[in-house]
Amino acid sequence: MSSKKGEKTLSPEELEAKINEIKKLIVPAANKLPFPFSDAIICRYLRARNWNIKKAAKMLKDTIKWRAEYKPEKIRWEDIAKEAETGKIYRANYHDKLGRTVLVMRPGFQNTNSSKGQIMFLVYCMENALMNINSNQEEMVWLIDFQGWSMSSVSMKVTRETANILQNHYPERLGLGILYNPPKIFESFWTMVKPFLETKTHKKVKFVYSNDAVSQEKMEELFDLETLESSFGGRNSTGFNYETYAKQMMEDDKKMADFINFDGGGGGGGSSSLQNLPSFPAFETSDGNGIASTDENSAR
Repeated sequence: MSSKKGEKTLSPEELEAKINEIKKLIVPAANKLPFPFSDAIICRYLRARNWNIKKAAKMLKDTIKWRAEYKPEKIRWEDIAKEAETGKIYRANYHDKLGRTVLVMRPGFQNTNSSKGQIMFLVYCMENALMNINSNQEEMVWLIDFQGWSMSSVSMKVTRETANILQNHYPERLGLGILYNPPKIFESFWTMVKPFLETKTHKKVKFVYSNDAVSQEKMEELFDLETLESSFGGRNSTGFNYETYAKQMMEDDKKMADFINFDGGGGGGGSSSLQNLPSFPAFETSDGNGIASTDENSAR
């Protein structure tokens, strides 16, 4: 495994040593979940903590505890269907030019007051996006559209919890965040939000404006304009359709449920666990159908 551009570079031997040390440190906590951790998972947590073994191990233990208690893989469409009605978050049916999964977010389309429901919906969307991630990718793109946004659209409580969950339990998953047409007033909100974000996270966030030629060139570099939604400067006029999306998500829920419940013929030694769930796959590859593969030879 190689470090990303601009990050500290470790030799294969140094990386293997750090990964093995992490494995030793997380054994008690890891026993709560019946699956092994891939080196790719541990590497992401190490990168998130600048290769500090103790900090990465603590972060990983906290995620194990969170997943055991919150059970994000058990959230189903019917649990969050109300939250999804306005299309405030959804997985796009296209990728960027690197093949990364795209999550569209429209915070101005907020339709509920329940912080618990909003966070559950966010987690559901993250799990679904990662279940459908391409096998050669581990990051995603967030397209954040500010249509209809105002300061009344946001809750600092939800913002803090969102930052906590995304940074601490889905580390190194954000490849790029595009803030599309944020209003001037957003600058003051961004000033309040940045302290909750790690430096490496907010450096991945870019401001893009539809009336700026340089911004639009950037969008064309990132996306195929034929598939990109017209609301982001593309030529795809097909927008979010709740009924169509609901059917798609319920099909994905069936895939997830079937996978979780699969026990390899009832012998007790199959995959009836969190083994290949989105943020904790044992081997981070995909069979192309939205469920991770357990082919160790194709692991990172």
